[in-house]
Amino acid sequence: MGARVAVAGASGYAGGELLRLLAAHPDLELSAATADSSAGKTVGELHPHLAGMTGLAGLTLLPHSAEVLSDADLAFLAVPAGQSSVVAAQLPGGLKIVDLGPDFRLTDEASWARYYGGAYPGRWPTGIPELPGARARIEGASQVAAPGCYATAAILALYPLVAAGLADPADIVIVAASGTSGAGRSLRADLLASEVMGSMSAYQVAGAHRHTPEIEQALAEAGSTKAVHVSFTPVLAPMPRGILATCTARLTSRDIGTDELREAIGRAYDGEQFVTLLPDGDWPATASVAGSNGVHLQAAADYRVGRAVVVAAIDNLGKGAAGQAIQNANLMLGLPEAAGLSAIGVAP
Repeated sequence: MGARVAVAGASGYAGGELLRLLAAHPDLELSAATADSSAGKTVGELHPHLAGMTGLAGLTLLPHSAEVLSDADLAFLAVPAGQSSVVAAQLPGGLKIVDLGPDFRLTDEASWARYYGGAYPGRWPTGIPELPGARARIEGASQVAAPGCYATAAILALYPLVAAGLADPADIVIVAASGTSGAGRSLRADLLASEVMGSMSAYQVAGAHRHTPEIEQALAEAGSTKAVHVSFTPVLAPMPRGILATCTARLTSRDIGTDELREAIGRAYDGEQFVTLLPDGDWPATASVAGSNGVHLQAAADYRVGRAVVVAAIDNLGKGAAGQAIQNANLMLGLPEAAGLSAIGVAP
């Protein structure tokens, strides 16, 4: 018998992905799954793709309850913004928690007030194990905040260049396209198939998206003495899952070329089992990482305008949510980091 884990918010897309990954995890056992308005329904009703999982499909989702969630070694919180801090406050101190929501991601109270509002809940260690020093912090933590999907892709793309002094953190532009599952499972007119299929649209532009302060915070922690300024434009793409983030930053010197950028990324992620720097000239595609915890990266120097270009592809429900949450949980519970996860996507 492995460690017991509970999932709060199991009715959503991220929660469903957690259930799928946990069903095949060799060292984790699902103790309970909870939901809000979907409590009382079975996993099979809400997630038909899990119908073949004996035992899991017939599991009834319970209402959120501290008592139910506490009967585990670790709880995943996959609930909307503002709810994780409420749930976490009700749980016993000895229970390990991985929060997939935004409640504990930000250090700056002013940023929290601007993007979320309400009482500032504080910050937990950021759950991107591939960043310098993060793995040890996660292993020693009882509470970890998994970053947002857009933030994960952008941070992993840009961190090595900022840390190496190759990219100017004061001049960063990110345009990232995401699948519709990134918006959650709530019924919305702008997410209907008739509205999305055959169309792409930008939203929450000019720094309005909530992942902007996460990206700036992480890149500021890369060690640069300059202030970090990110212009982030998210784009809704006509696909169910995946993120393709095109990140550019002004080079700190016109002499910096593609080789230097690729070398910096290669050094930063040398030996990392979930991050792949593609061969020179090959560019990431969302289909290549679908269903996985993998990250595909590529970089080039645009010598004409003196900018670095880094493209990252992740599955927003994998490395951008449930996969990374399980990666963190493995570290927190002393399990092999890659247990139950794969860097190999599903294609076509």
